[in-house]
Parts: sequence; C-alpha cells; structure tokens
Amino acid sequence: MLEHMPRTAQAKPRRRLDADAARALILDATEKRLVTVGPSGIRLQDVAADTDVSHSTVLHHFGSRELLVKAVIGRALRSIHANLVDALERSNGEPEALEAMLENVSNVLEQTGYARVVLWLALEGHHFDERDVPISAVVDAAHAVRLGRKKHTKRPTREDTARTVVLATVAMCCGSVLTPSLLGNAGLGADAASQARFRSWFTRLLISHLDQ
Repeated sequence: MLEHMPRTAQAKPRRRLDADAARALILDATEKRLVTVGPSGIRLQDVAADTDVSHSTVLHHFGSRELLVKAVIGRALRSIHANLVDALERSNGEPEALEAMLENVSNVLEQTGYARVVLWLALEGHHFDERDVPISAVVDAAHAVRLGRKKHTKRPTREDTARTVVLATVAMCCGSVLTPSLLGNAGLGADAASQARFRSWFTRLLISHLDQ
C-alpha cells in the first residue's frame, strides 16, 4: 500500500536575494497589488507569496504593512517629483506647458490611486518628510520659471512661490478624491471632461497669481 501513496509535494525554494534586490522586488509586488486592492487589501503574506520570499523577510525589510505601503508611495512620489522638476527646468514657462504638467501629475495621482493612499496614510498618522516628498526642489524649479517669465510688476518671493506649490499639491492630492462629487454637487458636472475643465481653470488661476 505504501508504494501507492502520493508523494508529499516538495516546498518551493525561497529566492536568495541581496537586500536591495529583495526590497525592490517587494516594493514592485506591493505596488501592483496597491493599484487593484487599495491599502486596506494589502497583506504581507500575499506580497511574500508574490515574490517567493518569506513573510519574515518582508517584515525584516519594512516592519509592518503600513510602513511597506508608505515605502511604495514614497518611491512613487519621488519619481513624480523628479519628473516634474525635470519638466519645469526644461519649461519655457508658457501656460500651455505648465497646464500640461499639472494635468499629467493629476492623472497619475488619480489613475494609480496614489492620492487616495497618501490621504489614507496621513489619516493613519504617517508623516511624509523631505525624503519622501522633496517638494523644495519643485519650489526652486517653479520659482526659477516664475522669475524667467518677467510678467510681474515686482520681484516675487520664493516664499510666495512655495505657498503656491503647496496649494497646487494639496489641490491635486485631494482633488482626485473629492473633485468629482464636489463638481457634481455644484452643478458643474462630474464627468471626466468637467474635471479636466476645472483643472484647466485652476491652472490658469495659479499662473495668473504667479504673474502678478
């Protein structure tokens, strides 16, 4: 009888990776899940299974589900900011170019769900510092563009530019979550075209202020 009994399946060997490769693999797998299930649907056991590493390895590198999600979003935000700074530094300051930049960032935050996760993490008490959101680099690039436009009556201050950048950032993060319902409730329409028109109006408002 023993020779007819099924053999026990051998456990799949775990991947052996260096620390940087393991972190990158875990972050990539978490990011894929984050887009589909949201932060509340992330389980460390699932991420470990996706990457063929142990649950203890995920814990070793990130400590908790919340810190893992924060690491994913921090990496995404740094990439968005780097691209934005690069676009600003190459910009000629024309309204169409600035509008296209803000529209692109808004679309990324909305379509990936990153804005929702940022708000969720903030409500959970997680603080994003300069390493996660290097917004000062965006302020410097935006201020250089502002000075180069030469349409203002007096030299603008970096402090005012910084406040404008913060306002735009808050609007884009919160807007991807709240804008559809707020526009609809205000009688402005909640469809994609209405949202695009609102973002265009908001961008022109920012540019008008920056030129003053």
